[in-house]
Amino acid sequence: MELVNTTVLRKDNRLLAITHLSQLLHYITGFGGFLVPLIIWLTSRKSVEGMDEHGRSIINLQLSLLLYIILSIPAILLLGLGLLTLLGVGILGFVLPIANAVKAANGEPPSYFLTIKFL
Repeated sequence: MELVNTTVLRKDNRLLAITHLSQLLHYITGFGGFLVPLIIWLTSRKSVEGMDEHGRSIINLQLSLLLYIILSIPAILLLGLGLLTLLGVGILGFVLPIANAVKAANGEPPSYFLTIKFL
């Protein structure tokens, strides 16, 4: 008897968009923008089509932004260049999730630039 894997991935563009938008919880709670997308990704990556790709890109973005923030703190002492970096990280952390949520709702792959591939 041969066993066949019959797991069917469902297409849920709304959940993908919500996962991207959940990153904005950083601006409300301070920490939820990393935990909520991580939980959504880990629980639904095997059942939703495209979730693994979107989830990896979200986690890579969050880790990259955290690294940029950590590196910009000592740069504040260098003529305030770290303040510009912090401002840029804040803008990117707000704009990129919204833009990629729209892409996810349309069924397009995510595109986060300036991210380091951790996963």
